[in-house]
Amino acid sequence: MAFQIQPFVDVLAMYVWPFLRISAFLVAIPAIGGAFVPRRIRALLAITMTLVMAPVITQSLPAEQILSLVGVLAALQEVALGLIMGFVTQLVFDAVTLGAQTVSMSMGLGFAVFLDRVSGVNIPVIGQFYLMLSLLIFLSVNGHLQLVQMLADSFSSAPIGAVDLTAADANAVLTFSGQLFVGAMRIALPAVTTLLIVNLSFGVMSRAAPSMNLFAVGFPISMLLGFVVVYLGVDGLVGSFESLFPAALETLSCLTVP
Repeated sequence: MAFQIQPFVDVLAMYVWPFLRISAFLVAIPAIGGAFVPRRIRALLAITMTLVMAPVITQSLPAEQILSLVGVLAALQEVALGLIMGFVTQLVFDAVTLGAQTVSMSMGLGFAVFLDRVSGVNIPVIGQFYLMLSLLIFLSVNGHLQLVQMLADSFSSAPIGAVDLTAADANAVLTFSGQLFVGAMRIALPAVTTLLIVNLSFGVMSRAAPSMNLFAVGFPISMLLGFVVVYLGVDGLVGSFESLFPAALETLSCLTVP
């Protein structure tokens, strides 16, 4: 009896195409895509999600096109789409980190840095605190489940091989990237405004009493008030995150519509 390899190739092709999009997505999303997550864990998670999603995908490229030019272009497009989806999600957490860094600099804690295991760079401790809070908020609102649902739905709204990334898609991503600065401003504005008023008050006091040591008096007071503002601004952080995350999902839903 002759050995038929074509059925095995067909089954392999059914799993290869979604694996490319899923693995690229997992590399770019927050938390899971961090440097502290071992590559084997990400690979195992990508394989598991592929095994679950691939059987329900109705439209895919035939196995004969895996090594063809069309197949290579489709593979690159799948990887690009997964990276873009993860990048848009990461922008939400970058907005939180940027706003927290601004608050930290205003408090005078810009020199107190901590290694961020997610991005692999040093960020102020206030930024790390805000990032941990945003991750907890993300999990509390089932953001991880919404991302998985969005990824699964993308195979229906943007079938494999039928997606054509255009300049309009790039413009949508760039437009949403502006929310990085808007969200950071919303998070940092209360603390920055409060600390600005405090610094102006110390400026007036220094003119009235030039002999007063501002570094000995102003720095502890600014730091103490900064912690009070951070404590009172936690509700604002929740509101800002809950407005940014749905906007990211809406951008992704528009991006994956052919």
